[in-house]
Amino acid sequence: MKTIPIADVSSIKNELNKYKKGKKLEIPRFNQLARLAYLGRLVMTPLDPEDPSCQSFLVHVQELEGLAAHFIDLDEDLQNAILILDGEQSQAMIRIMQQGVEDRARWHESLNERDFYFDSFYRPKEKAE
Repeated sequence: MKTIPIADVSSIKNELNKYKKGKKLEIPRFNQLARLAYLGRLVMTPLDPEDPSCQSFLVHVQELEGLAAHFIDLDEDLQNAILILDGEQSQAMIRIMQQGVEDRARWHESLNERDFYFDSFYRPKEKAE
């Protein structure tokens, strides 16, 4: 755990400003987080909702379950992690989350409208020659 000397107020302010800016993830880690965002496994909240200049988000990574846990590889330190993500990558994650929700909604709609009976039992008769 990182410690900040309390004697120097300006260093505390500098550290807080660094945290408020958030952190950019490297490409492989961003992709892992984006997969989780697409699946709806991230909980994101603005880091400082009272400061309009703070664009960073606090991101909680929820554990994968079911088939996703079997197929998607994650770095150990991303599992159940809490991250401070910079504004630009946070906005990208939000768009990815939204796309995942829209795609799942369309899939559920099409599943609801699908006629399984017709696909399973209707077989056209062969023409006799």
